[in-house]
Amino acid sequence: MLIENEDFERIKANDSGLEKGEYDSCRFVNCDFSNFSLNEFTFVECQFLECNFSLATVQATAFKDVSFKACKLVGLDFSICNTFLFEVNFEECQLNLASFYQLKLAHSKFINCNLQEVDFVLADLSKASFDGCDLLGAMFERCLLEHTDFTGAINYSFDPEMNEVRKARFSRDGIDGLLQKYDIEIL
Repeated sequence: MLIENEDFERIKANDSGLEKGEYDSCRFVNCDFSNFSLNEFTFVECQFLECNFSLATVQATAFKDVSFKACKLVGLDFSICNTFLFEVNFEECQLNLASFYQLKLAHSKFINCNLQEVDFVLADLSKASFDGCDLLGAMFERCLLEHTDFTGAINYSFDPEMNEVRKARFSRDGIDGLLQKYDIEIL
């Protein structure tokens, strides 16, 4: 089933009978997908504004050029999504405890997001941006971080020797997060 150019406002997915299908160029505003199975849904060029995805499942879900603004996506496991043409951007979202394990997120934008304890292990984040993001406890290990912009991010801490960081950008204030393993004082 193909649904194109539709607006969905204030729907509660469990009550509305939201049907599995492909949603193309659709807009979802203030919708509640909590505890809902979005397994095998396809979203192409869709926007999610002020939506709640708490405890939603996204097994084999396709997110192709999808943007999330002011959404709650705490604990969402994006690593089990359909990876074909996977492309997402986030602004002012709560993504604590989410997983992007092994995903290609090149050019993705994370703007003013809370990304505490997020799993980015083995992710391709080349040319991604983390402007205004809190990365406290976020895990970066064996990531591709070439040309990644951390200049506006706070609380990141990872070992540059365990990641590919060529041409990545960092602020002077955040440099201590890259040297933490050496247990030195920076004054």
